[in-house]
Amino acid sequence: MKKILPFFSYAFHPIFISVFAVLFFFINTPEYFNYETVYLYIIQTFVVTVFIPLAIFYLLVSLNKIDSIMVTDVSQRKIPLFIQIMLFGILLYKSFTQETIPELYYFFLGSIGSSFIALLLVFYRRKVSLHMIGMASLTVFCIGCFIHFGIKNVYFVSGLLLCNGLVASSRFEMKAHTTTELLLGYLIGMIPQLLFLFFWL
Repeated sequence: MKKILPFFSYAFHPIFISVFAVLFFFINTPEYFNYETVYLYIIQTFVVTVFIPLAIFYLLVSLNKIDSIMVTDVSQRKIPLFIQIMLFGILLYKSFTQETIPELYYFFLGSIGSSFIALLLVFYRRKVSLHMIGMASLTVFCIGCFIHFGIKNVYFVSGLLLCNGLVASSRFEMKAHTTTELLLGYLIGMIPQLLFLFFWL
């Protein structure tokens, strides 16, 4: 089991969470959008939240600004978190507006809030789990969508909660975080999403 756990740290890396959320939304939403529009939104999300950050990460690694894509050193998180906030803002401005897709608009708005809190904590030398921020955000959003669209899928929710536990165990097993950092990260990811649920449920 210990050999398998690191897989979950990479599979559910924070960089992929936005794509997972967008895919989940369009798979489960009623047929409000045509396929061309859905593909466009997915490609935009992938480019802005995965492709561009990966390119920037590797540039920062080559410049010795960060040690790896996991950004284990808390002092190295300022630039990646600031870039993440800016990229989420671009998505809100160009793609997921409040008028077009309010569900994803508030998801990314909550993600910006969580990223901003994590960035503030960096200045106080406080490290929190970005993996757990992402997992908490995704979990609250998925459950919110099920409630919003009147979908009952206990198996998916159970599997998602299991993945939450596996990601947390993975980060702990890899000695990337303490229990406090994992819990604090989860709360930072969960609370903004819960607050914004009131605006679109």
